[in-house]
Amino acid sequence: MAAAALRAQLNAHIAGMYTEGVVDEDTFEELRDEGTAVEVSRLFIYDASEIIDDIDILMEEPEVDFDEVEALTQQLMRCTSSVGAQQVNLACMHFGNFYAIQYKQGCLVSLALVRNEFYIVRHELEIMMQLEEQIAACGPNS
Repeated sequence: MAAAALRAQLNAHIAGMYTEGVVDEDTFEELRDEGTAVEVSRLFIYDASEIIDDIDILMEEPEVDFDEVEALTQQLMRCTSSVGAQQVNLACMHFGNFYAIQYKQGCLVSLALVRNEFYIVRHELEIMMQLEEQIAACGPNS
């Protein structure tokens, strides 16, 4: 596919991410303007995945260390702000309501929401990164 068509597809995809609330437009446009959107997206996907996995491990323990769960959730919320993943952040806040009262079952249900919102953002960012790679493969003169 020609680079111009790929760029149009990329721009439409990113506009859709804004419309659907996957990422915050102001935050993500700043990353695009700086030329760091792909790298920051990669870091977000890696870091958030690791943090969610770590929270999962803690939640599987018979005696949950809710202070550690809180610390990891705060770390995840900082991570989500790097790409403006507002829905993940909101899901984390909902999750926080349950770990604050140390209600394990509520935590497990709301952690599933956090994970689901993360998967949505990850999928959309992966599409964006694939399009960016295809554009780069077309060469600088395309």
